[in-house]
Amino acid sequence: MEKLRAVLIDDELSSLQNLKQKLIEFCPDINVIAVAQQPEEALLLIRHHKPDVIFLDIEMPRMSGFRMLDELGSYDFEIIFTTAYNHYAVEAIRISAFDYLTKPISIADLQNAVQRLVKERQSISKERIDILKQSLSGRKSQEDKIAVPTAEGLEFLQIKNIIHIESSANYSKLFLTGGKNMLVTKLLKDFEDILLPYRFYRVHNSHLINLNYIQKYIRGEGGQVILQNGDVIDVARRKKDEFLKLIT
Repeated sequence: MEKLRAVLIDDELSSLQNLKQKLIEFCPDINVIAVAQQPEEALLLIRHHKPDVIFLDIEMPRMSGFRMLDELGSYDFEIIFTTAYNHYAVEAIRISAFDYLTKPISIADLQNAVQRLVKERQSISKERIDILKQSLSGRKSQEDKIAVPTAEGLEFLQIKNIIHIESSANYSKLFLTGGKNMLVTKLLKDFEDILLPYRFYRVHNSHLINLNYIQKYIRGEGGQVILQNGDVIDVARRKKDEFLKLIT
């Protein structure tokens, strides 16, 4: 298989050199064709080399990684973001289905990210970038969208259309308005982390529900929730008190 051509962008020289060396030594599927410390230089390199993937630092002086993407306008490559841990930025990256690496970057995390890239390369559509920007704005609304990985690629869903999500081994089953169901390649824990700010709650190990769709709560040891689509979901006993505080 032909190697994926990569451009690395990071304003910190030590981080840039470290990432390049790790890719050369431990990621044979990647060919590093260029590196850049300045976003302006990176723009020129991307336009000239037309890489398959860029490793992009989020926080850079004068021009952030996100603003640099705005300057590009069109995207013919995949992106793996690199960042010192910033929960706010990471949450936005995850909701738009991009991959990311937190500094200091471990060899195992880097190899896993490259393996996912080789296996599941996704096109960078304007809609994915728009979802990323929307998430970074800090405004949380069920009108927002989420990028959901499926067997065919990505599907963009309005959060308000997700009634509940059920764990299914290494997959998750989404129950949507209009009676539609989807089986997606993402764990329930991942959805929980992303959707918690949007009035979702994990009432059971196997169930994450949209609190806006609760029709009735039935008392019991843990109790049960009846949702507006008629589905009945058990509430775990250990979750009962916290759950009742959220809905009363």
